[in-house]
Amino acid sequence: MYKLNRYKGIAVAGVFLAIASCKVPAISQLPESKPLPGAYNANSTDTTNTGAVQWRSFFTDNNLISLIDTALKNNQELLTTLQEIQIARNDIGLRQGQLLPKVGLRAGAGLEKAGRYTSQGAGDASTDITPGREVPDPLPDYTLGAYADWEVDIWKKLRNAKKAAVTRYLSSVEGKNFVLTNLIAEIANAYYELQSLDSQLAIVRQSIAVQKNALEIVKVQKDAARVTELAVQKFQAEVLSSEGLEFETLQKIRETENDLNLLLGRYPQEIVRTKDAFLNLTPATVHSGIPSQLLANRPDVKQAELDLVAAKLDVKVARAEFYPSFSISAALGFQAFKPSYLFRYPESLIYSLAGDIAGPLINKAAIKAEFNSANARQLQAMYNYQRVILNAYIEVNTQLYAIDNLEKRYSLKSQEADALTRSVDIANALFKSARADYFEVLMTQRDALATKLELVETKKAQLTAVTSVYRNLGGGWR
Repeated sequence: MYKLNRYKGIAVAGVFLAIASCKVPAISQLPESKPLPGAYNANSTDTTNTGAVQWRSFFTDNNLISLIDTALKNNQELLTTLQEIQIARNDIGLRQGQLLPKVGLRAGAGLEKAGRYTSQGAGDASTDITPGREVPDPLPDYTLGAYADWEVDIWKKLRNAKKAAVTRYLSSVEGKNFVLTNLIAEIANAYYELQSLDSQLAIVRQSIAVQKNALEIVKVQKDAARVTELAVQKFQAEVLSSEGLEFETLQKIRETENDLNLLLGRYPQEIVRTKDAFLNLTPATVHSGIPSQLLANRPDVKQAELDLVAAKLDVKVARAEFYPSFSISAALGFQAFKPSYLFRYPESLIYSLAGDIAGPLINKAAIKAEFNSANARQLQAMYNYQRVILNAYIEVNTQLYAIDNLEKRYSLKSQEADALTRSVDIANALFKSARADYFEVLMTQRDALATKLELVETKKAQLTAVTSVYRNLGGGWR
């Protein structure tokens, strides 16, 4: 009867413990995401998305492709990201291990001397295990056995933790893809920057040759007393200014090459590139598709979505901490005070089996704090997901308008450069015939040089805008 009442008491206590532990706060409601617009502009009906094109097909310059291949092998940021993927994969193994029983082997040896006038000492002294032999004093102890502990995942706490780890692993893969698409875009833009600087350098050197020729004409005019020394010095200053611009451009070329070498993960060296006909390059045609395709193509959007899923699972894990946990422990082995007795069966056999149920009863402050933090992180992930989608749409929208406007600007700037180039020849002819002064010649040469350099910058902006919209559409990681 006494044992029956004791078991009833334990059962009642367990029920009350479970009831007390089940009072948990509710999970915060997430705000709804605003739907993406149906198109990037009112006139867009394109459903083909350039972001789905592989980068080897999008870029056609073999030198640029070779540079990208080098970066994919050596770029330190990309290699660091790959290690983050490995860390996330290892975390999956950790969470998987928590679902399984922990099994181990234990071996030990010890020596214990109990006081003679203690219950243990008196019991050891009066024990006669082997006829004619006393129990050794002090008493050795040898143990060899296996043990196991297992937490039964009743509330799916451990399974949700594993799912969160798997989701974060997938998120790290998308993070790698995001680093990859940005890296490829940076390399392409730096390559175009180098090509534009080469073109600018050629224009500056051509301008220096024209200015030096004009300087010689002015010197002849001065000897003929048709102009003064002031005109000679003005033309000389213009030549010196252009020569200074030449060295400034050379320095920019070296800086851009070094920046590109850093992306390639190597020490400074010359970048092999195409240096001719930069102004004849035709930007690739970009098809924007529809905004909803960003959800499937943009790595940062998919990463933010996976982070949100993982945050939701974290809330479930934190919520499960309010419920009682049930664990089972067992042990099986041999124990004796003498090695020769260790494997005697059944005298030296030891075993145990126990089940425990435990749950928070009074002090839940730490669990509540962690649950509230998980809820807050879930909201953070939701807001970040909405921000990434909004940012992706705006980036594509901006670059699409940039491509259209830069095309129109390049056409006008090209006409302006042609007109000013003809103006230089006309101004020189008029100056020779004394129908124009030297100031008009100088200003025409200066305007022609500035416009040609602006034309090159506009071409570079066209190429980088196309690369940027390709990246913003989610291209570059396939």
